[in-house]
Amino acid sequence: MSYPLKMPAIGSAILLTLLVVTGHAQSVDSITGKALNFPSRLLARIQGRTASLNQQLTQQTEKYLQKMARREEKLRQKMAGVDSASAKNLFAGSGQRYAALAQQMKTDTGGRGRSVSGVYQPYLDSLQGSVAFLKQNPQLLSARGTTLSPQALTQLQGASTQLQTLQARMQVADGVKGYVQQRQQQISQYVAQHSNLQNLLGKSYTGMSKDAYYYSQQLRQYKEMWSNPDQLEQKALALLNRLPAFQTFMKNNSQLAGLFKLPGNYSTPQALSGLQTKDQVSQQVQGQVSAGGAGGAAALQTNLQSAESQLDGYKSKLGALGAGNGDMNMPDFKPNDQKTKTFWRRLEYGANFQTTRNNYLFPTVTDFGVSLGYRLGHNNLVGVGASYKLGWGNGIQHVTFSSEGVGLRSFLQIKIKSSFSATGGFEYNYTTPFTSYQQLKQLQYWTKSGLVGVTKTVSMKSRVFKKTTLSLLWDFLSYQQVPKTQPILFRIGYAF
Repeated sequence: MSYPLKMPAIGSAILLTLLVVTGHAQSVDSITGKALNFPSRLLARIQGRTASLNQQLTQQTEKYLQKMARREEKLRQKMAGVDSASAKNLFAGSGQRYAALAQQMKTDTGGRGRSVSGVYQPYLDSLQGSVAFLKQNPQLLSARGTTLSPQALTQLQGASTQLQTLQARMQVADGVKGYVQQRQQQISQYVAQHSNLQNLLGKSYTGMSKDAYYYSQQLRQYKEMWSNPDQLEQKALALLNRLPAFQTFMKNNSQLAGLFKLPGNYSTPQALSGLQTKDQVSQQVQGQVSAGGAGGAAALQTNLQSAESQLDGYKSKLGALGAGNGDMNMPDFKPNDQKTKTFWRRLEYGANFQTTRNNYLFPTVTDFGVSLGYRLGHNNLVGVGASYKLGWGNGIQHVTFSSEGVGLRSFLQIKIKSSFSATGGFEYNYTTPFTSYQQLKQLQYWTKSGLVGVTKTVSMKSRVFKKTTLSLLWDFLSYQQVPKTQPILFRIGYAF
């Protein structure tokens, strides 16, 4: 009689097993489906971008440490002639310390598993967590859970290694900055106590302060590179965030979780054992307020509002000073905001044109120019360019296109005041119509132009064009040309 009862039980077990297997298959299919849309170029992008930043950070830090070591050696030599004992004590071991920091920056790859320090960087934490999660679940990078290719495995390991190295060297760079700030304070205190050395050491110490400021700004720029992910990385993180397994992984393995050291039974009743409840805290507050009499609540509210207002004021001031990133170094000089930028980021591309008229109604020649400038400072620019003169004919009734000449240019632009700059340049112009490039080799047809004038710069709110320039120039060599060329030129330019 028990046999018929076993059949439904066995059938139910089989059905339950099938449901579990089917659910698991659907879960795998769901994850694999996401893998099909996962950007396969992500790992190569992360590896290349991080390797480039590691190289830049290492090179800049090594150059900075070498420069600071040379500056301290010059200070030591100057002080030794006045107070050899103090110079020996103040600079003892500093050269070896700079060399040790440079070696650490060059070799530290973060393999020792140090604790996280410095300013928390959310995006870098997310990126490291994503790569670590993908290492544990490589099927997400392959189609339908197939075996991952050796190339993808190499890229995955390379991205993980580069991110780990970047985090380690960011921490070393913070240590470098902290050590130099400490050295500045020590030297500054000594100079303040010996007024006779201020003139002797002033220039060298000022140079040390400038180098420290620019390195701090450079380090901040490197960190900001990881604050704004590109579209490819945003897409990858969005796909991973849809997986509950990834969310659980980040809760347990991210740097943020490590900083707060959340217990394993977090959010359970056992984790809350012994803590005061909200009602208990509210009763204590009410008891303290009641002790202040009838006006206790009003006084507390007033004090809270006053404290909140003061905190908002402090936050605004700190934000204006650049706080919040650990790089709040206030310079005692006017900094050059271009000094910490790379060569390519200091380049500025431009285009301009000018028109000369043959009669009152119709422009006969338009001079189109392109330029490549290099920013010496925020408002100082030096560069080269080229131009092409396009002929339009002799009137409305006779429109014809022709090549009327070409030109080579050099220019210098220095800020005078506000949006006005002094502009100068030297040009070679071929002012004879031509039909083949062979004619341009005839040097006797090239003329010289020396230009001086004023440029007005107008900023533009455009993704393509950064600003518009209006230039009024005088060609002081035009009077030597035969035939005489136009002495006054007006050019409109665009920078992008």
